[in-house]
Amino acid sequence: MRQQAVSFEEFGAFYASHKDRCLRATVASGVDPGRAEDAVSEAFARAWAQWRTVRNARSPAAWVVRTAINADISWWRKRRREVGPPEDTPDAHPDLDGRRDLITAVRRLPKRQREVVALRYILDLDTVTTSVALDISPGTVSAHLHLALATLRADLATEGTLS
Repeated sequence: MRQQAVSFEEFGAFYASHKDRCLRATVASGVDPGRAEDAVSEAFARAWAQWRTVRNARSPAAWVVRTAINADISWWRKRRREVGPPEDTPDAHPDLDGRRDLITAVRRLPKRQREVVALRYILDLDTVTTSVALDISPGTVSAHLHLALATLRADLATEGTLS
């Protein structure tokens, strides 16, 4: 019983310190902001159920984000014939340190570039951990990051939001 209490405290600390960043990373990765919180909650519930395994992952936060994205994909697969895609309005995006323009620009990136940006900058993972989380090589992470940053700089500069 003592070991379970320690695991609960450990998981509680993990949840408290990573929930917001995981939510922002999930939205930046392309999950609709209206569903992202549910997807992240589901991912944290799965993490708790498998905490002994998840806590030993190279990055438990990346595991949560990847699981949230997969949960959202499953949600869409079940419903894709029932409804069309949601409207993508800038007001629907959660604030990223006051930069809605930035989160909107990130969401316009190709899927893999969005994921790399979310894991590298929102979760603050290193290149190797990001490559493990996405199951791609570190060089591919660097290439996607380079392309994404160039695109973001160009997009934000043309919108007049970057000096």
